[in-house]
Amino acid sequence: MTILLAAIPGHVLDPAKRPLLLLLIGFIVTFAVARLNTRLARAHGGSGLHMGSIVTPGGLHIHHAVFGVIGMVVAGILVFAVQPGSPWLEILAFVFGSGAALTLDEFALILHLEDVYWTGEGRKSIDAIILGVTFITLLLTGLLPRTFNEVGDYITISRWVGSVFILSGAFFVVICYLKGKLFVGTVGIFVPPIAFVGALRLAKPGSPWARRQYVDKPGTLERARRRDEGFHQQWERRKNRLWDLIGGKPHLSLPHRDGHRDRHDRGSRGGPPGDSRETHIQD
Repeated sequence: MTILLAAIPGHVLDPAKRPLLLLLIGFIVTFAVARLNTRLARAHGGSGLHMGSIVTPGGLHIHHAVFGVIGMVVAGILVFAVQPGSPWLEILAFVFGSGAALTLDEFALILHLEDVYWTGEGRKSIDAIILGVTFITLLLTGLLPRTFNEVGDYITISRWVGSVFILSGAFFVVICYLKGKLFVGTVGIFVPPIAFVGALRLAKPGSPWARRQYVDKPGTLERARRRDEGFHQQWERRKNRLWDLIGGKPHLSLPHRDGHRDRHDRGSRGGPPGDSRETHIQD
């Protein structure tokens, strides 16, 4: 434990950063326990660790995201209402992090308004978890987004120039999100050059940016498709293998979502109807 603490940068253990550190610990630990519970439940027919989801006598399945939302709401309100000091602030930070993990672990269910936890769409929950961990870690390590005062401390410029600098960074982050580059945009909040590069690159063919900006640019759309079928798809397959290692491999598929995915893939590739290249593992 001493070696582990010695490996942590000193500023991370400062009293000012301690609540954020406890929030991150609560987030990671709760996510690990939740996934262990659901994976054991799948392997052993629903027993798991006997925690998390509850099925009422009427058949209502209460997902663990519900408890996550309750935890975040209660912890957040108490922080604002009571403004506690140590150790209660750290305890509430841990509770908030735990609630955030439980909620984001079922982010895909909230997004689709359907139980897609063990389907391919369920990997979006792992995307949300990784983005959450990345965001908290970057805040914890001191890579904070630039503020007006900080810009003024580093370079002697007018407040108007500083405002343009900050707003342009936010603009590039939004462009990255619209182009379907969520991870690049999130990191770009803290490292603006990354957002700038991501904003200049081609959008993913299924992103909001491509659907709106590439309609009258077939050449650009085709280049985006080729890049997506090359680099992006290779990266997606590698990412999915890692995500499956973290959260468990999907084993279910929903027929109506398979049809929607096939139509989306044919539209992004420009292929004929009935041309589907995906296979799904049935339970």
